[in-house]
Amino acid sequence: MKTKRKIDRDELRPEYDFDYSKGVRGKYYKRLLEEGANVVVLEPDVAKAFSDSVAVNTALRSLLNLTSSTQRLTNHSSGRLRTAADFSR
Repeated sequence: MKTKRKIDRDELRPEYDFDYSKGVRGKYYKRLLEEGANVVVLEPDVAKAFSDSVAVNTALRSLLNLTSSTQRLTNHSSGRLRTAADFSR
């Protein structure tokens, strides 16, 4: 019967040994400012309304659909705002 080798779980593998003295602080900061980020931080009260990112995306897509359909309706208007007096005639 073969004996099993004892694995020391407290040690990291050599490929995970990183020399932090060679790290550069803010290396990608300037590029992030120029290109922008794809991270959006929600306010806490808004974040409570959504369970996850899928719910946020669904809500935003429905809002986009609503605005595009509403815009199609308003593109054909005369451009003049109607007041209550206009409706009483």
